Amino acid sequence: MKRSRFNRRTKQTPDTDELIRLATQLSQSGSRLEDAFWEQRLAVAVDRLLQGQDETALNAALDHLYGAGGRAYDELADMVEFRAESRHHALSGGAGDQDVLLFAAPVLAWSRYAIPSGSVAADVLATLRVQLQAHVFAADVRLGLADFFFSPDQLPQSYCETAALTERLGKVALHGRDLTLDPAQLPETMNFLSDTRYLIGAVCVPAGAPLFRWQEEDGSRNEALKQWRIQGGEALRTLLQACAIEPLLPQPYHAAVRDADRASRPYSLRSAVAFLQTTLNVAAGNLRAVVAPYYDRQLEEYRVGFTLEEGAEVVHGVVWPLLENEDEAAELPGQIETVLREAGVREVLVLDHRFPLEYCDDCGAPLYPNPDGEPVHADLPEQEEEALPRHLH
Repeated sequence: MKRSRFNRRTKQTPDTDELIRLATQLSQSGSRLEDAFWEQRLAVAVDRLLQGQDETALNAALDHLYGAGGRAYDELADMVEFRAESRHHALSGGAGDQDVLLFAAPVLAWSRYAIPSGSVAADVLATLRVQLQAHVFAADVRLGLADFFFSPDQLPQSYCETAALTERLGKVALHGRDLTLDPAQLPETMNFLSDTRYLIGAVCVPAGAPLFRWQEEDGSRNEALKQWRIQGGEALRTLLQACAIEPLLPQPYHAAVRDADRASRPYSLRSAVAFLQTTLNVAAGNLRAVVAPYYDRQLEEYRVGFTLEEGAEVVHGVVWPLLENEDEAAELPGQIETVLREAGVREVLVLDHRFPLEYCDDCGAPLYPNPDGEPVHADLPEQEEEALPRHLH
């Protein structure tokens, strides 16, 4: 997914130079015909690097174009995402050409207990398949699902890994089957108060046919999301017992992950307020939130420390990371304050001095701002903390 890219020394190779040249030419194109000319050549170059697992060349070109400014970076990033999450198959035997797309169905969740991830039972997967085909995807779609409920830590970590997953899921989608994954081959995930889980699959349609329900004449995104939340949500709850959940719209893989990242920020604040209300038996109006910016070489994130109204001890904390091209010019403190006040928090203290990006030396948890402007560890009262997951920050 596209993110702010930081200055780093990357060696440019002939492959990198070619990507830069093609993306720059595409960004300077003045017609749709010329766009198609450069896009075809850029797609071939990107496909070759994805198939060759050359993530270094892709990142070097993206880093160079990001630093140079202009549209060329977006053109290359869009092309890399597109080629990593899609395939075009020319089938023999009169079956016709087929388009394949990797998709993700994110679910926001919070719980006082560990949020589940891992293998999905066959009957639950079959129910999710029915609901996706009924409410999210177009009539002629063939569907392949991974039998695993992914945490963010378990998603593909590179464009090349994403392309490999697209290839595997695309093959089973062509036959309407599902993909069995070995949980031992995926990283473990840490427990957080609020987090995102992903159902991932691929869809296959005749070339040029609609992929999603809203591409059909009588479909709409809003109705697809409404029905998915109602009908698909029932199946998802069996995977997320003892959790509050908010299913998001299933979309092409990179768009879905980006939207989930953005939606998870206000969701994590609302979850924190609800958690503290139920755990400490206090009203939201009796909580205070302290918001502060945290820097490394540049602004990296905002952190929110929660205290009881009359106290100075931070009882919980939430990280609000910067996404995409956000920087100090973005009005993020105002957005954070709005979410907190809508959740019922009356007192919101926004600090404007720079905090270092520090973590606890013992457990690695982020340090959060207290009302005195000091970075401190977030600690629930002892009797409450003993019954909760270890990693709540």
